[in-house]
Amino acid sequence: MLISIDQVLTKEEVRSFRAELDAADWQDGAATAGTLAKGVKRNQQLADGSELATRLGQHILRRLSNTPLFISAALPRTIYPPKFNRYAGGGNYGAHVDSALMFLPGSSQQMRTDLSATLFLAEPEEYDGGELEVEGPFGVQSVKLAAGDMVLYPSTSLHRVTPVSRGARVASFFWIESLVADEGERTLLFDLDQSVQQITPLLAADDMRLVQLTGVYHNLLRRWVRA
Repeated sequence: MLISIDQVLTKEEVRSFRAELDAADWQDGAATAGTLAKGVKRNQQLADGSELATRLGQHILRRLSNTPLFISAALPRTIYPPKFNRYAGGGNYGAHVDSALMFLPGSSQQMRTDLSATLFLAEPEEYDGGELEVEGPFGVQSVKLAAGDMVLYPSTSLHRVTPVSRGARVASFFWIESLVADEGERTLLFDLDQSVQQITPLLAADDMRLVQLTGVYHNLLRRWVRA
């Protein structure tokens, strides 16, 4: 399931982010890549744990906590602190799958990566190339969203970022461990929750159809949440 979420950040917030990111000290992204990924990763990243990355990342997390579509789709248990990357001058990231387990920064705690997220911070017309290509059961989906918009996709997916031939592609990226590990179960819950939200304004709060449907959602969630 690939889900686009509009306006996680407003245009004003994006401009504020970019004013700082465009003047930031970017480092070689290969330094943080795994053994296999080093050979296919050609981009720049902000230093992990830098004051700027931490502050902007915390702002993103605050916005996500108030984004119902994200909560519904991800059912987040743990979110890896957002990172920031930049692709320019032919920069790209070849086909790869994200690591299944990651240590949270400065901690011995591990998290499972169920969902990957890319929050775009450059408008599509600012750069050529730089599409996020995600392979799924129905073929390859190409994603290039407006600045401030975000895409969620399964971390199990083979994915890549195509070469940027003009301008710069700036984005934030991170991973989510969901309360519901199974992608199929999570998709069913998301579809059911969206249906409940769509019919709620049309029915009285005590309408038994709505009460029963909401009960089905919560009982499935109770069954499928992993301890």
